[in-house]
Amino acid sequence: MRLGAWLPFAPAATLLTHFTGVVVSTSTTRRLTEGAGAALLADQADDLARLERELPDVPPGPPIQHLSVDGAFVPLVGGTWGEVKTLALGTVVPPRWSAREQAWQIHTSDLSYYAQLADHETFAWAATLETHRRGTLTAGTVCAVTDGAAWCQHFIDLHRPDAVRILDFPHAVGYLAQAAQAVWGVDSDQARRWTQQQAETLRDAGPESVVAALRALGDADAVVTALTYLERRRALLQYPAFRAAGYPIGSGCVESANKLVVEARLKGSGMHWDRGQVNAMLALRTVVCADRWDEAWPRIQARRAVQQRERRRQRHCAHRRGVATLPLPVVVCPAATEARGAPDPAPPAAAPDPPVVPTSLGRRPPAADHPWRRQTIARSLPFRRSAEF
Repeated sequence: MRLGAWLPFAPAATLLTHFTGVVVSTSTTRRLTEGAGAALLADQADDLARLERELPDVPPGPPIQHLSVDGAFVPLVGGTWGEVKTLALGTVVPPRWSAREQAWQIHTSDLSYYAQLADHETFAWAATLETHRRGTLTAGTVCAVTDGAAWCQHFIDLHRPDAVRILDFPHAVGYLAQAAQAVWGVDSDQARRWTQQQAETLRDAGPESVVAALRALGDADAVVTALTYLERRRALLQYPAFRAAGYPIGSGCVESANKLVVEARLKGSGMHWDRGQVNAMLALRTVVCADRWDEAWPRIQARRAVQQRERRRQRHCAHRRGVATLPLPVVVCPAATEARGAPDPAPPAAAPDPPVVPTSLGRRPPAADHPWRRQTIARSLPFRRSAEF
């Protein structure tokens, strides 16, 4: 099951046979892996229902927490695609000096994930399992770094409305690059130099001069699009203040999660997933990629044991219902009794009751004149009495 969560089912079965000597087919590997994912998914649904019902206290969160959400598409059966939404949570550690970059680098550690193929409202509510476990509500500061999509902002509104909202820096630079390429061409050196200069200005000085430089490029469609997008998100572009406070300005953790957790397993060559199996596999992927398998495996085993008992009970009940509904035999009267005026046949004589054979329980000794008492010798012989005796 763990191998099936990391690898396609055929290589997982081959490796299991190689290392253990146990021959397991690809179909069995698939069935067991997807069954384990379904068990974990059912256990998570119970946990979410318990959170809604009991409203337990939120565990303490870290001083600074990094929160990012994003989406990635996976191929489904029938030639369609479905968007898997992913949450990445981590703890922001103090900045460290990078000799290669000659700058302070901000890192995120202790990453964990939650992913689901669902609409954004269903995903946002289901992700409460992970935000509750990681103490998002009780964290000192939550840095929500996203690409600026509306559903991402709704996610933040639900889980931590007062989070510091930051537009992913490479995402903002991407809009600048598209505007420059629209003016000078895709492969233009001048477009690359302008983009690099504006990116450094945006990172070190903020958005004001960058917005002015965009206006000076003209009215090309890509320029207008970039200008509109960045002007509406000025509050999310205050990168100098964010970096001074030790906050991350990139959503690399969730971008990596899209590749590591989702696409690495569900977007392989020739893969097409049934929609009902995607979330079961994602449940396994989020625990193995966050190194939480030892925590999840006992719960998977317990849930599978409950499911097996329930299946046995249902099969037993179905069997009993089938026996109870068998038709009773139909007794056909002889033709003679159907003749007009024929008398009813006399009932057959009752057979005598069979002799009662005493059992070992409640056995009484034979009477004094019982023949058995006169055959003392023959009773101990292993053969029948003959004429010699």
